[in-house]
Amino acid sequence: MSDLPRKAVTRTAKLAALPIGFAGRATWGIGKRIGGKSAEIVGRELQQRTAEQLFKVLGELKGGAMKFGQALSVFESALPEEVAGPYRAALTKLQEAAPPMPTRTVHAVLAERLGEQWRELFEEFEDKPSAAASIGQVHRAVWHDGREVAVKVQYPGAGEALLSDLTQLSRFARLLGPLIPGMDIKPLIAELRDRVSEELDYALEAQAQRAHAEEFADDPDVVVPQVVHQCDQVLVTEWIDGTPLAEIINDGTEEQRDRAGQLLARFLFSGPARTGLLHADPHPGNFRLLPDEEGGWRLGVLDFGTVDRLPGGLPTPIGASLRMTLAGDAVGVYELLREEGFVKESIELEPGAVLDYLLPIIEPAEVESFTFTRSWMRNQAARIADPRSPAHQLGKQLNLPPAYLLIHRVTLSTIGVLCQLGATVRLRDELEAWVPGFVPEFDEEEEAERAAEG
Repeated sequence: MSDLPRKAVTRTAKLAALPIGFAGRATWGIGKRIGGKSAEIVGRELQQRTAEQLFKVLGELKGGAMKFGQALSVFESALPEEVAGPYRAALTKLQEAAPPMPTRTVHAVLAERLGEQWRELFEEFEDKPSAAASIGQVHRAVWHDGREVAVKVQYPGAGEALLSDLTQLSRFARLLGPLIPGMDIKPLIAELRDRVSEELDYALEAQAQRAHAEEFADDPDVVVPQVVHQCDQVLVTEWIDGTPLAEIINDGTEEQRDRAGQLLARFLFSGPARTGLLHADPHPGNFRLLPDEEGGWRLGVLDFGTVDRLPGGLPTPIGASLRMTLAGDAVGVYELLREEGFVKESIELEPGAVLDYLLPIIEPAEVESFTFTRSWMRNQAARIADPRSPAHQLGKQLNLPPAYLLIHRVTLSTIGVLCQLGATVRLRDELEAWVPGFVPEFDEEEEAERAAEG
């Protein structure tokens, strides 16, 4: 078992070892090539060794390092297969498994936060954690009233470690680039840093989880565990069983993959409309597939530590711009993007070129159902990442307003998970049901005027 390394110098040294280790292995690869090994074999071994080191270092450090690894894991489907393959298993492990903190540390936190007699609050408490994640780990227990519960215990020093790691990772962003070729790492780290204080505040997390649990209490598709108790560094919620989405991605049937994909899209699009909150950490470790009483499946949702507060639901311009793009209204979309700040006043773009840029990305919203695949995601990523492509040149001139930053990351992450699932999803149904502006509002007055004129 490993305690969370506290000293900044120790954590920095471990993070610095990632790019340095990559450089060392590259030198080793050159030696192997000179020794007669083929470039393909050397390249595969290099990626494998890099993936193993990535998991070992990010998993041991937990905190921001592991949070960074988890965020990366949902984007692996955008990477070329020869690059993604070695990373897939290592990054997926980070979604819900890391070396746990020692039992004595867990007991010390519980005694400090729940009182020396903390054991009296539980009928049973399992010292072995059921999951270890970026800033805390989860223990299965039975609450004193007989309910099965999940006890989430925050790592001592997680706050300082989280900020320190993300600051260090930001400094190393350029050097970390070769670890995950084709991925822009710096903006991802910057966005994670902005969310640190909320992530550490279990009172805010409990508030967001209560809101969801209340709203989805009788929902036939989604299960959100009720909050049982909360205090600093400790959050107790009802326990739910079920198959982790990571297992569905690896071994699920087609029916399970499609159902999981549909429910994931439904939950993430309906959440803002129903609770005013967007669950902003949609990596597979936070979802379970549970059998229902009629032989079907429901989606269990965990971890409300990161949410975007959207009191009016998702912004109407998102739905309106999707609708206008699908209708081929180039000028209308361009004007709306300019109003919202996606095109700065100092930039002039050709509306038709903007439409050509957007249409392939929103292909899943155009058809009745769409099968998300890793190859589709890779093609989209390659189209935008290729410096020679018109899409890349246009994309560089677009702006991402702060109000849309988290929505953008959640949407991309969700699409990444749908592609990992290989799910066939009726995305348009969810957009029509939950995204304001996607379906044009019926104007009775205008309709009456038209009828009178006609």
